[in-house]
Amino acid sequence: MQPSFYSTCQPYFLQGLKAALLTDRDGVVVLKAQSQDCHEKLFDPLLVTNFSISNDQANKLGLLRNQAIVSMFDMYQLIQLDQSPLVLTLIAEADSNTGLWIHLSRQLKGQTDPLVKAMQGGQDTVEDQIIGC
Repeated sequence: MQPSFYSTCQPYFLQGLKAALLTDRDGVVVLKAQSQDCHEKLFDPLLVTNFSISNDQANKLGLLRNQAIVSMFDMYQLIQLDQSPLVLTLIAEADSNTGLWIHLSRQLKGQTDPLVKAMQGGQDTVEDQIIGC
Protein backbone atom coordinates (compact mmCIF):
# COMPACT_ATOMS: atom_id res chain seq x y z
CA MET A 1 0.00 0.00 0.00
CA GLN A 2 2.95 2.35 0.69
CA PRO A 3 4.10 2.40 -2.99
CA SER A 4 0.62 3.29 -4.30
CA PHE A 5 0.19 5.92 -1.56
CA TYR A 6 3.49 7.54 -2.58
CA SER A 7 2.82 7.28 -6.33
CA THR A 8 -0.54 9.01 -5.89
CA CYS A 9 1.10 11.89 -3.98
CA GLN A 10 4.28 12.22 -6.05
CA PRO A 11 2.82 14.30 -8.95
CA TYR A 12 1.49 16.84 -6.43
CA PHE A 13 4.88 17.63 -4.87
CA LEU A 14 5.57 20.14 -7.66
CA GLN A 15 2.27 21.88 -6.90
CA GLY A 16 3.06 22.60 -3.26
CA LEU A 17 2.35 19.36 -1.42
CA LYS A 18 4.97 18.78 1.26
CA ALA A 19 3.72 15.56 2.83
CA ALA A 20 0.81 13.17 3.16
CA LEU A 21 0.47 11.07 6.29
CA LEU A 22 -1.86 8.36 7.46
CA THR A 23 -1.55 8.07 11.22
CA ASP A 24 -3.43 6.76 14.19
CA ARG A 25 -5.09 9.27 16.51
CA ASP A 26 -1.90 9.44 18.62
CA GLY A 27 0.24 10.47 15.65
CA VAL A 28 1.94 7.13 14.96
CA VAL A 29 2.68 7.07 11.21
CA VAL A 30 1.17 4.19 9.23
CA LEU A 31 1.84 5.54 5.69
CA LYS A 32 3.93 8.53 4.63
CA ALA A 33 4.80 10.32 1.40
CA GLN A 34 6.98 13.42 1.55
CA SER A 35 8.68 15.80 -0.86
CA GLN A 36 12.44 16.21 -0.96
CA ASP A 37 12.30 19.64 0.72
CA CYS A 38 9.98 18.63 3.57
CA HIS A 39 11.21 19.32 7.11
CA GLU A 40 10.90 16.52 9.66
CA LYS A 41 9.44 19.03 12.14
CA LEU A 42 6.21 18.86 10.14
CA PHE A 43 5.65 15.29 11.35
CA ASP A 44 5.09 16.29 14.97
CA PRO A 45 2.46 13.91 16.43
CA LEU A 46 0.96 16.90 18.24
CA LEU A 47 -0.62 18.05 14.95
CA VAL A 48 -2.64 14.86 14.71
CA THR A 49 -3.62 14.72 18.37
CA ASN A 50 -4.81 18.34 18.18
CA PHE A 51 -6.92 17.39 15.16
CA SER A 52 -8.43 14.46 17.03
CA ILE A 53 -9.45 16.68 19.95
CA SER A 54 -10.75 19.48 17.69
CA ASN A 55 -12.67 17.01 15.57
CA ASP A 56 -14.31 15.46 18.63
CA GLN A 57 -15.35 18.93 19.83
CA ALA A 58 -16.70 19.88 16.38
CA ASN A 59 -18.81 16.72 16.37
CA LYS A 60 -20.44 17.88 19.62
CA LEU A 61 -21.77 21.08 18.03
CA GLY A 62 -24.96 19.33 16.99
CA LEU A 63 -24.30 19.71 13.29
CA LEU A 64 -23.60 16.60 11.26
CA ARG A 65 -20.52 14.45 11.81
CA ASN A 66 -17.37 16.45 11.04
CA GLN A 67 -15.25 14.84 8.32
CA ALA A 68 -12.39 17.28 7.74
CA ILE A 69 -10.62 20.29 9.16
CA VAL A 70 -8.51 22.75 7.13
CA SER A 71 -5.96 24.76 9.12
CA MET A 72 -4.04 27.70 7.62
CA PHE A 73 -0.69 28.90 8.96
CA ASP A 74 1.90 31.41 7.71
CA MET A 75 3.91 28.88 5.72
CA TYR A 76 1.69 25.79 5.53
CA GLN A 77 -1.86 24.56 5.37
CA LEU A 78 -3.08 21.29 6.83
CA ILE A 79 -5.99 19.31 5.48
CA GLN A 80 -6.98 16.55 7.89
CA LEU A 81 -9.65 13.90 7.33
CA ASP A 82 -11.16 11.68 9.96
CA GLN A 83 -10.88 8.03 8.91
CA SER A 84 -11.53 6.67 12.35
CA PRO A 85 -9.47 5.04 13.80
CA LEU A 86 -6.95 6.74 11.48
CA VAL A 87 -6.31 10.34 10.43
CA LEU A 88 -5.24 11.40 6.92
CA THR A 89 -3.13 14.59 6.96
CA LEU A 90 -1.92 16.61 3.98
CA ILE A 91 0.66 19.34 4.56
CA ALA A 92 1.04 21.87 1.74
CA GLU A 93 2.38 25.34 1.08
CA ALA A 94 0.08 28.05 2.44
CA ASP A 95 -0.47 29.69 -0.94
CA SER A 96 -1.27 26.48 -2.81
CA ASN A 97 -4.71 25.35 -4.01
CA THR A 98 -6.74 24.07 -1.05
CA GLY A 99 -9.39 22.58 -3.34
CA LEU A 100 -6.71 20.46 -5.01
CA TRP A 101 -5.67 19.07 -1.62
CA ILE A 102 -9.24 18.24 -0.68
CA HIS A 103 -9.55 16.37 -3.99
CA LEU A 104 -6.27 14.53 -3.34
CA SER A 105 -7.35 13.67 0.20
CA ARG A 106 -10.50 12.03 -1.19
CA GLN A 107 -8.37 10.00 -3.61
CA LEU A 108 -6.10 8.87 -0.79
CA LYS A 109 -9.10 8.10 1.39
CA GLY A 110 -10.36 5.73 -1.29
CA GLN A 111 -6.97 4.00 -1.37
CA THR A 112 -6.70 3.65 2.39
CA ASP A 113 -10.32 2.60 3.09
CA PRO A 114 -9.46 -1.15 2.98
CA LEU A 115 -6.84 -0.63 5.70
CA VAL A 116 -9.27 1.43 7.79
CA LYS A 117 -11.98 -1.22 7.42
CA ALA A 118 -9.53 -3.94 8.47
CA MET A 119 -8.57 -1.94 11.55
CA GLN A 120 -12.21 -1.27 12.40
CA GLY A 121 -12.89 -4.99 12.09
CA GLY A 122 -10.10 -5.66 14.57
CA GLN A 123 -11.63 -3.17 17.00
CA ASP A 124 -15.02 -4.88 16.73
CA THR A 125 -13.39 -8.18 17.61
CA VAL A 126 -11.77 -6.69 20.71
CA GLU A 127 -15.03 -4.99 21.74
CA ASP A 128 -16.93 -8.27 21.27
CA GLN A 129 -14.40 -10.05 23.47
CA ILE A 130 -14.73 -7.40 26.19
CA ILE A 131 -18.54 -7.50 26.08
CA GLY A 132 -18.47 -11.30 26.13
CA CYS A 133 -16.49 -11.36 29.40
